[in-house]
Amino acid sequence: MFFAETAAEREFGYSYGRPSWFEQVGRECRGMAEGVGLFDQSSFPKFLVEGRDACSVLNRISANEVDVEPGRTVYTQWLNPRGGIEADLTVTRLSETQFWVVTAGGAQTRDMAWLKKHIPAGAHCVAVDITSGLPMIGLMGAQSRGLLEKLTGADLSNEAFPFGASRELEIGYAKVRANRLTYVGELGWEIYVPGEFAQNVYEAIAGAGADYGLTHCGYFAMGSCRTEKGYRHWGHDIGDEDTPLEAGLGFAVAWDKDGGFIGREALLAQRAERDGKGALDRRLVQIMIRNSGETAPMLYHEEPILRDGKVVGATTSGAWGHRINSGKGASIGMGYVKSPDGVTQDWISSGQWEVEVAWKRYPIDLQFKPWYDPKSERVKA
Repeated sequence: MFFAETAAEREFGYSYGRPSWFEQVGRECRGMAEGVGLFDQSSFPKFLVEGRDACSVLNRISANEVDVEPGRTVYTQWLNPRGGIEADLTVTRLSETQFWVVTAGGAQTRDMAWLKKHIPAGAHCVAVDITSGLPMIGLMGAQSRGLLEKLTGADLSNEAFPFGASRELEIGYAKVRANRLTYVGELGWEIYVPGEFAQNVYEAIAGAGADYGLTHCGYFAMGSCRTEKGYRHWGHDIGDEDTPLEAGLGFAVAWDKDGGFIGREALLAQRAERDGKGALDRRLVQIMIRNSGETAPMLYHEEPILRDGKVVGATTSGAWGHRINSGKGASIGMGYVKSPDGVTQDWISSGQWEVEVAWKRYPIDLQFKPWYDPKSERVKA
């Protein structure tokens, strides 16, 4: 969860205010942004889906288009017939008949069950959980390209290795697969390592990392950074009652792909309603407590969001953003707000907004875009 620098820092001091690991997490977030952050993401489940019908099966389940050329990774959701989000994941095409599905740790059993449930009888498609044999190391941050190029000798420029690409590389004694993705909003790669080589690859990275400002980072830092970047977390910000349009994920929907996808009809109806009114009645927004300082409260989830004194929503995630506000940070979160006339930018701009924490109300700012790197210039650097 975090890396302590002293024995005393190892204690978990939970609090409704700043927890005991607040400063350690801040060091990790800033160290990653300036250098390289190393995350152990081995708990992320990986499913191997293969067979001559694997592409058509995954394309029917996935809202986005996964029939891409080998060596590409696609971000997508799996939807139910109501358009609700059942899973939030990536699909990497390895070959014409092989795919990797990578999803969230807490959803491992659930997502595999959903996948197997939707493989038609008679389809030439098999899904296998390969998580235990495939550790994954996340290397994220401004210096991640330099570190990986030194380790691999490969050209990792934007031209040779664009965002969303997947390639095989060599690190130490191992042949690894590198996916250029991020869940923390920085330039970075997910490195998938055969289990028997994991220690050697880690030691190679750690040995070379000192020259690039390598910082070991935990999941508390990941949670802070993904919230700054507005990356949704299934089970908090999105779930089976939330649609991609409400969650601001319409960019990951391939509306007109061959064969359609589960939930398409429900999404088309919601899109038509949105276009007719000019906006949806419910939208996910980014929240920041105004003038956040040392006395600003921490947000967690389910805190009421008020517009002009009336409750119109609630938070779904909260964190302290250590990289924003010129490094001073701020108390931030995400949440859904509702309006029968549509959640538009004008409606947001014209209201007086507050969040209630422990019966006290605090002025907040709202926007649709993330607080950190809204144009993804760092991600695609």
